[in-house]
Amino acid sequence: MKDKYAIVGVGQTRLGDLPGVSKLGIVSEAMRNAIVDAGLTNKDVDGIMSHSDSVYTHHTRVGELLGINPRFAETITSGGASQIKQLIWACLAIEHGLAEVVVCGYGETERHRADPRLGASAVGGGAREFGPEFGMFAAPAEHALGAQRYMHEYGVKREQLGEIAVAFREHASRNPHAQMRNPITIEDYMNSRWIVEPFKLLDCCLVTDGAGAFVVTTAERAQNLRHPPVYIQGFGEHNNARGWWADDNFVSMAGAESSARAYAMAGVGPQDMQFAQIYDCFTYVVLCTLEDYGFCKKGEGGAFVEGGTLRLGGRLPTNTSGGQLSEGHVQGMMQVIEAVRQLRHDEYGADRQIKDCDIGIVSGHGGNTVCHATAILHR
Repeated sequence: MKDKYAIVGVGQTRLGDLPGVSKLGIVSEAMRNAIVDAGLTNKDVDGIMSHSDSVYTHHTRVGELLGINPRFAETITSGGASQIKQLIWACLAIEHGLAEVVVCGYGETERHRADPRLGASAVGGGAREFGPEFGMFAAPAEHALGAQRYMHEYGVKREQLGEIAVAFREHASRNPHAQMRNPITIEDYMNSRWIVEPFKLLDCCLVTDGAGAFVVTTAERAQNLRHPPVYIQGFGEHNNARGWWADDNFVSMAGAESSARAYAMAGVGPQDMQFAQIYDCFTYVVLCTLEDYGFCKKGEGGAFVEGGTLRLGGRLPTNTSGGQLSEGHVQGMMQVIEAVRQLRHDEYGADRQIKDCDIGIVSGHGGNTVCHATAILHR
Protein backbone atom coordinates (compact mmCIF):
# COMPACT_ATOMS: atom_id res chain seq x y z
CA MET A 1 0.00 0.00 0.00
CA LYS A 2 3.06 2.26 -0.06
CA ASP A 3 2.28 5.62 -1.72
CA LYS A 4 -1.11 4.46 -3.02
CA TYR A 5 -2.95 7.02 -0.89
CA ALA A 6 -2.42 10.62 0.10
CA ILE A 7 -3.62 13.28 2.50
CA VAL A 8 -5.07 16.06 0.35
CA GLY A 9 -6.62 18.45 2.85
CA VAL A 10 -6.29 19.48 6.50
CA GLY A 11 -8.38 21.68 8.73
CA GLN A 12 -8.67 22.81 12.31
CA THR A 13 -10.57 25.09 14.66
CA ARG A 14 -9.29 27.61 17.16
CA LEU A 15 -7.46 26.05 20.10
CA GLY A 16 -7.71 26.94 23.76
CA ASP A 17 -10.73 27.86 25.85
CA LEU A 18 -13.87 27.77 23.70
CA PRO A 19 -16.92 27.96 25.97
CA GLY A 20 -20.24 27.28 24.34
CA VAL A 21 -19.00 24.85 21.69
CA SER A 22 -19.81 21.14 21.45
CA LYS A 23 -17.60 18.23 20.46
CA LEU A 24 -19.81 17.50 17.47
CA GLY A 25 -19.86 21.15 16.46
CA ILE A 26 -16.11 21.68 16.46
CA VAL A 27 -15.20 18.37 14.82
CA SER A 28 -17.69 19.01 12.01
CA GLU A 29 -16.20 22.50 11.61
CA ALA A 30 -12.68 21.07 11.34
CA MET A 31 -13.83 18.40 8.87
CA ARG A 32 -15.55 21.01 6.71
CA ASN A 33 -12.37 23.09 6.75
CA ALA A 34 -10.33 20.06 5.66
CA ILE A 35 -12.72 19.28 2.81
CA VAL A 36 -12.59 22.88 1.61
CA ASP A 37 -8.79 22.90 1.94
CA ALA A 38 -8.68 19.91 -0.41
CA GLY A 39 -10.77 21.77 -2.98
CA LEU A 40 -13.66 19.35 -2.50
CA THR A 41 -17.26 19.54 -1.27
CA ASN A 42 -19.36 17.28 0.90
CA LYS A 43 -20.71 15.69 -2.28
CA ASP A 44 -17.23 14.34 -3.03
CA VAL A 45 -16.85 12.62 0.35
CA ASP A 46 -18.17 9.09 0.77
CA GLY A 47 -16.30 8.02 3.90
CA ILE A 48 -16.15 9.31 7.47
CA MET A 49 -13.74 8.25 10.20
CA SER A 50 -14.07 9.83 13.61
CA HIS A 51 -12.83 9.39 17.16
CA SER A 52 -14.99 9.77 20.23
CA ASP A 53 -14.86 8.37 23.72
CA SER A 54 -18.33 9.52 24.68
CA VAL A 55 -20.74 10.17 21.77
CA TYR A 56 -22.89 7.24 20.61
CA THR A 57 -22.43 6.40 16.89
CA HIS A 58 -20.33 9.52 16.60
CA HIS A 59 -19.65 9.08 12.87
CA THR A 60 -23.35 9.17 12.04
CA ARG A 61 -23.86 12.35 14.04
CA VAL A 62 -20.97 13.95 12.18
CA GLY A 63 -22.42 12.84 8.85
CA GLU A 64 -25.69 14.53 9.75
CA LEU A 65 -23.95 17.84 10.45
CA LEU A 66 -21.85 17.64 7.28
CA GLY A 67 -24.77 16.61 5.07
CA ILE A 68 -23.11 13.34 4.02
CA ASN A 69 -24.60 9.85 3.66
CA PRO A 70 -21.30 7.93 3.62
CA ARG A 71 -20.82 4.52 2.06
CA PHE A 72 -18.27 3.83 4.78
CA ALA A 73 -18.22 5.28 8.30
CA GLU A 74 -16.76 4.26 11.64
CA THR A 75 -15.78 5.60 15.06
CA ILE A 76 -12.44 4.59 16.57
CA THR A 77 -11.66 4.68 20.27
CA SER A 78 -7.96 4.12 20.96
CA GLY A 79 -7.11 7.33 22.78
CA GLY A 80 -4.21 9.22 21.27
CA ALA A 81 -3.48 6.43 18.81
CA SER A 82 -6.88 6.95 17.19
CA GLN A 83 -5.91 9.68 14.72
CA ILE A 84 -3.29 7.59 12.92
CA LYS A 85 -5.58 4.57 13.16
CA GLN A 86 -8.18 6.68 11.35
CA LEU A 87 -5.60 7.23 8.61
CA ILE A 88 -4.91 3.48 8.45
CA TRP A 89 -8.58 2.57 8.26
CA ALA A 90 -9.20 5.22 5.61
CA CYS A 91 -6.49 3.63 3.43
CA LEU A 92 -7.92 0.15 4.03
CA ALA A 93 -11.44 1.30 3.19
CA ILE A 94 -10.31 2.82 -0.11
CA GLU A 95 -8.10 -0.19 -0.88
CA HIS A 96 -11.09 -2.52 -0.60
CA GLY A 97 -13.55 -0.38 -2.51
CA LEU A 98 -15.60 0.81 0.46
CA ALA A 99 -14.97 4.50 -0.22
CA GLU A 100 -13.01 6.86 -2.46
CA VAL A 101 -12.63 10.00 -0.34
CA VAL A 102 -12.54 9.72 3.46
CA VAL A 103 -12.58 12.61 5.92
CA CYS A 104 -11.10 11.89 9.36
CA GLY A 105 -11.47 14.09 12.42
CA TYR A 106 -11.38 14.55 16.16
CA GLY A 107 -12.44 17.30 18.53
CA GLU A 108 -12.60 17.80 22.26
CA THR A 109 -14.05 20.35 24.68
CA GLU A 110 -12.41 19.17 27.88
CA ARG A 111 -11.02 22.55 28.90
CA HIS A 112 -14.41 23.94 29.83
CA ARG A 113 -16.45 20.75 30.22
CA ALA A 114 -14.18 18.55 32.38
CA ASP A 115 -15.54 17.34 35.70
CA PRO A 116 -13.59 19.39 38.30
CA ARG A 117 -13.75 16.48 40.74
CA LEU A 118 -11.65 14.37 38.37
CA GLY A 119 -9.40 16.96 36.77
CA ALA A 120 -8.01 15.97 33.38
CA SER A 121 -9.03 12.34 33.94
CA ALA A 122 -12.49 13.39 32.78
CA VAL A 123 -11.03 13.37 29.26
CA GLY A 124 -12.58 10.38 27.58
CA GLY A 125 -13.37 8.37 30.65
CA GLY A 126 -15.09 9.84 33.64
CA ALA A 127 -14.91 8.07 36.97
CA ARG A 128 -13.32 4.62 37.06
CA GLU A 129 -13.81 1.97 39.67
CA PHE A 130 -10.93 1.63 42.18
CA GLY A 131 -8.89 4.50 40.78
CA PRO A 132 -9.40 8.05 42.04
CA GLU A 133 -9.96 6.99 45.65
CA PHE A 134 -6.47 5.45 45.70
CA GLY A 135 -4.75 8.44 44.13
CA MET A 136 -5.02 7.38 40.46
CA PHE A 137 -7.02 10.50 39.79
CA ALA A 138 -5.80 11.49 36.33
CA ALA A 139 -3.42 10.75 33.47
CA PRO A 140 -0.53 12.61 35.18
CA ALA A 141 -0.66 10.30 38.19
CA GLU A 142 -0.83 7.23 36.00
CA HIS A 143 2.00 8.23 33.68
CA ALA A 144 4.09 9.38 36.63
CA LEU A 145 4.56 5.73 37.59
CA GLY A 146 6.07 5.05 34.18
CA ALA A 147 8.23 8.16 34.33
CA GLN A 148 9.58 7.21 37.77
CA ARG A 149 10.50 3.76 36.48
CA TYR A 150 12.09 5.19 33.34
CA MET A 151 14.17 7.74 35.20
CA HIS A 152 15.26 5.11 37.73
CA GLU A 153 16.26 2.60 35.04
CA TYR A 154 18.22 5.00 32.84
CA GLY A 155 19.31 7.89 35.04
CA VAL A 156 17.49 10.52 33.01
CA LYS A 157 17.92 14.01 34.45
CA ARG A 158 15.10 16.43 35.01
CA GLU A 159 16.94 19.03 32.89
CA GLN A 160 16.80 16.62 29.95
CA LEU A 161 13.01 16.45 30.22
CA GLY A 162 13.10 20.23 30.35
CA GLU A 163 14.90 20.35 26.98
CA ILE A 164 11.73 18.94 25.42
CA ALA A 165 9.36 21.39 27.09
CA VAL A 166 11.55 24.39 26.21
CA ALA A 167 12.03 23.34 22.57
CA PHE A 168 8.33 22.76 21.96
CA ARG A 169 7.39 26.06 23.58
CA GLU A 170 9.89 27.84 21.34
CA HIS A 171 8.12 26.30 18.35
CA ALA A 172 4.73 27.32 19.74
CA SER A 173 5.95 30.91 20.06
CA ARG A 174 6.07 30.98 16.24
CA ASN A 175 2.57 29.51 15.90
CA PRO A 176 -0.23 32.10 16.09
CA HIS A 177 -2.78 29.35 16.77
CA ALA A 178 -0.93 27.87 19.75
CA GLN A 179 -2.58 27.89 23.16
CA MET A 180 0.68 28.79 24.99
CA ARG A 181 3.09 31.08 23.16
CA ASN A 182 5.27 32.73 25.81
CA PRO A 183 8.82 31.29 25.58
CA ILE A 184 10.17 29.45 28.63
CA THR A 185 13.65 28.63 29.89
CA ILE A 186 15.10 25.63 31.67
CA GLU A 187 14.90 27.69 34.87
CA ASP A 188 11.17 28.27 34.26
CA TYR A 189 10.76 24.54 33.76
CA MET A 190 12.67 23.63 36.93
CA ASN A 191 10.75 26.19 38.99
CA SER A 192 7.27 25.26 37.75
CA ARG A 193 4.96 23.78 40.37
CA TRP A 194 4.70 20.11 41.11
CA ILE A 195 1.80 18.12 39.68
CA VAL A 196 2.77 14.61 40.73
CA GLU A 197 6.36 13.46 41.11
CA PRO A 198 8.34 13.36 38.86
CA PHE A 199 6.12 15.65 36.77
CA LYS A 200 6.07 19.39 37.13
CA LEU A 201 3.54 21.59 35.39
CA LEU A 202 5.63 21.98 32.23
CA ASP A 203 6.05 18.21 31.86
CA CYS A 204 2.30 17.87 31.24
CA CYS A 205 0.26 18.52 28.12
CA LEU A 206 -2.41 21.18 28.04
CA VAL A 207 -6.15 20.71 28.43
CA THR A 208 -7.66 22.13 25.27
CA ASP A 209 -10.87 22.83 23.42
CA GLY A 210 -10.27 22.30 19.71
CA ALA A 211 -10.52 20.02 16.71
CA GLY A 212 -8.64 18.94 13.63
CA ALA A 213 -9.26 16.87 10.50
CA PHE A 214 -7.69 15.54 7.31
CA VAL A 215 -8.89 14.05 4.01
CA VAL A 216 -7.51 10.85 2.44
CA THR A 217 -7.95 9.73 -1.16
CA THR A 218 -6.06 7.88 -3.89
CA ALA A 219 -2.72 9.10 -5.16
CA GLU A 220 -4.23 9.38 -8.65
CA ARG A 221 -7.07 11.63 -7.58
CA ALA A 222 -4.72 13.65 -5.39
CA GLN A 223 -2.84 14.87 -8.47
CA ASN A 224 -5.73 17.09 -9.51
CA LEU A 225 -6.58 18.76 -6.21
CA ARG A 226 -5.68 22.08 -4.64
CA HIS A 227 -2.46 21.29 -2.77
CA PRO A 228 0.58 19.12 -3.45
CA PRO A 229 -0.39 15.65 -2.15
CA VAL A 230 1.27 14.29 0.96
CA TYR A 231 1.75 10.58 0.33
CA ILE A 232 1.23 7.92 2.96
CA GLN A 233 4.43 5.96 2.54
CA GLY A 234 4.02 3.57 5.45
CA PHE A 235 2.09 2.88 8.61
CA GLY A 236 1.89 0.40 11.44
CA GLU A 237 0.38 -0.19 14.83
CA HIS A 238 0.96 -2.36 17.88
CA ASN A 239 -0.94 -2.78 21.12
CA ASN A 240 0.51 -3.82 24.47
CA ALA A 241 -2.85 -5.33 25.33
CA ARG A 242 -1.46 -7.40 28.21
CA GLY A 243 -1.66 -4.13 30.07
CA TRP A 244 0.22 -1.09 31.18
CA TRP A 245 1.50 -2.91 34.23
CA ALA A 246 2.85 -5.93 32.34
CA ASP A 247 6.34 -6.59 30.99
CA ASP A 248 8.32 -3.36 30.46
CA ASN A 249 5.35 -1.40 29.10
CA PHE A 250 6.16 1.53 31.39
CA VAL A 251 9.20 2.30 29.24
CA SER A 252 8.54 0.51 25.92
CA MET A 253 5.24 1.78 24.56
CA ALA A 254 4.63 -0.50 21.57
CA GLY A 255 6.38 2.10 19.43
CA ALA A 256 9.25 -0.19 18.46
CA GLU A 257 6.92 -2.73 16.86
CA SER A 258 4.61 -0.10 15.37
CA SER A 259 7.41 1.93 13.81
CA ALA A 260 9.19 -1.21 12.54
CA ARG A 261 6.08 -2.06 10.50
CA ALA A 262 5.83 1.50 9.19
CA TYR A 263 9.52 1.55 8.23
CA ALA A 264 9.18 -1.82 6.50
CA MET A 265 6.19 -0.69 4.43
CA ALA A 266 7.88 2.57 3.51
CA GLY A 267 11.26 1.02 2.76
CA VAL A 268 13.08 3.59 4.90
CA GLY A 269 14.57 3.85 8.38
CA PRO A 270 14.96 6.37 11.17
CA GLN A 271 18.07 7.78 9.52
CA ASP A 272 15.87 8.98 6.63
CA MET A 273 13.46 11.02 8.76
CA GLN A 274 13.81 14.79 8.45
CA PHE A 275 11.36 15.58 11.23
CA ALA A 276 9.18 13.89 13.83
CA GLN A 277 5.76 14.81 15.17
CA ILE A 278 5.62 12.85 18.42
CA TYR A 279 2.66 12.31 20.73
CA ASP A 280 3.73 14.34 23.75
CA CYS A 281 1.17 13.93 26.50
CA PHE A 282 4.15 14.04 28.90
CA THR A 283 7.81 14.83 28.35
CA TYR A 284 8.97 11.33 29.24
CA VAL A 285 6.70 9.81 26.58
CA VAL A 286 8.67 11.77 23.96
CA LEU A 287 11.95 10.24 25.15
CA CYS A 288 10.54 6.71 25.12
CA THR A 289 9.08 7.18 21.64
CA LEU A 290 12.28 8.58 20.16
CA GLU A 291 14.09 5.52 21.51
CA ASP A 292 11.43 3.08 20.32
CA TYR A 293 11.57 4.68 16.86
CA GLY A 294 15.28 4.01 16.58
CA PHE A 295 16.62 7.55 16.79
CA CYS A 296 18.76 6.43 19.72
CA LYS A 297 19.13 3.36 21.93
CA LYS A 298 16.84 2.66 24.87
CA GLY A 299 17.93 4.81 27.79
CA GLU A 300 19.83 7.30 25.63
CA GLY A 301 16.91 9.61 24.91
CA GLY A 302 17.94 12.12 27.55
CA ALA A 303 21.35 12.64 26.02
CA PHE A 304 19.86 12.62 22.50
CA VAL A 305 17.61 15.65 23.11
CA GLU A 306 20.36 17.82 24.59
CA GLY A 307 21.96 20.63 22.60
CA GLY A 308 18.92 21.65 20.55
CA THR A 309 18.40 18.34 18.72
CA LEU A 310 14.61 18.75 18.59
CA ARG A 311 14.52 22.42 17.61
CA LEU A 312 13.97 23.90 14.18
CA GLY A 313 17.41 23.78 12.61
CA GLY A 314 18.41 20.89 14.84
CA ARG A 315 19.20 17.31 13.94
CA LEU A 316 15.57 16.16 14.24
CA PRO A 317 13.03 19.02 14.36
CA THR A 318 10.19 17.68 16.48
CA ASN A 319 6.67 18.94 17.21
CA THR A 320 7.31 22.03 15.17
CA SER A 321 3.92 23.60 15.96
CA GLY A 322 4.42 23.24 19.71
CA GLY A 323 2.94 19.81 20.31
CA GLN A 324 0.43 18.97 22.99
CA LEU A 325 2.72 20.53 25.58
CA SER A 326 2.30 24.01 24.07
CA GLU A 327 0.13 24.13 20.91
CA GLY A 328 -2.84 22.25 22.36
CA HIS A 329 -3.97 18.76 23.29
CA VAL A 330 -6.17 17.36 20.53
CA GLN A 331 -5.09 13.75 21.14
CA GLY A 332 -2.45 13.69 18.41
CA MET A 333 -4.52 15.18 15.60
CA MET A 334 -2.44 18.35 15.39
CA GLN A 335 0.71 16.27 14.90
CA VAL A 336 -0.76 14.81 11.69
CA ILE A 337 -1.84 18.26 10.50
CA GLU A 338 1.57 19.80 11.22
CA ALA A 339 3.35 17.02 9.31
CA VAL A 340 1.14 17.66 6.26
CA ARG A 341 1.66 21.41 6.39
CA GLN A 342 5.43 21.05 6.66
CA LEU A 343 5.53 18.67 3.70
CA ARG A 344 3.36 20.86 1.48
CA HIS A 345 5.94 23.67 1.68
CA ASP A 346 3.21 26.25 1.08
CA GLU A 347 2.00 27.12 4.57
CA TYR A 348 4.85 28.73 6.46
CA GLY A 349 7.53 31.35 6.23
CA ALA A 350 11.18 30.65 6.84
CA ASP A 351 10.76 31.02 10.61
CA ARG A 352 8.51 27.92 10.78
CA GLN A 353 9.32 25.85 7.71
CA ILE A 354 11.70 22.90 8.04
CA LYS A 355 14.11 23.58 5.19
CA ASP A 356 13.77 21.23 2.20
CA CYS A 357 11.90 18.57 4.18
CA ASP A 358 10.50 15.70 2.14
CA ILE A 359 9.76 12.97 4.68
CA GLY A 360 8.81 12.65 8.34
CA ILE A 361 7.29 10.39 10.95
CA VAL A 362 4.22 10.85 13.14
CA SER A 363 3.32 8.94 16.32
CA GLY A 364 0.11 8.26 18.17
CA HIS A 365 -0.03 6.92 21.71
CA GLY A 366 -3.05 5.97 23.79
CA GLY A 367 -4.34 4.01 26.72
CA ASN A 368 -1.43 4.77 29.09
CA THR A 369 1.30 3.31 26.87
CA VAL A 370 -0.90 0.43 25.64
CA CYS A 371 -1.95 1.52 22.11
CA HIS A 372 0.50 2.86 19.54
CA ALA A 373 0.28 3.81 15.85
CA THR A 374 2.84 5.24 13.43
CA ALA A 375 2.67 6.93 10.04
CA ILE A 376 5.44 7.91 7.63
CA LEU A 377 4.47 10.73 5.26
CA HIS A 378 6.41 12.23 2.38
CA ARG A 379 6.16 14.91 -0.26
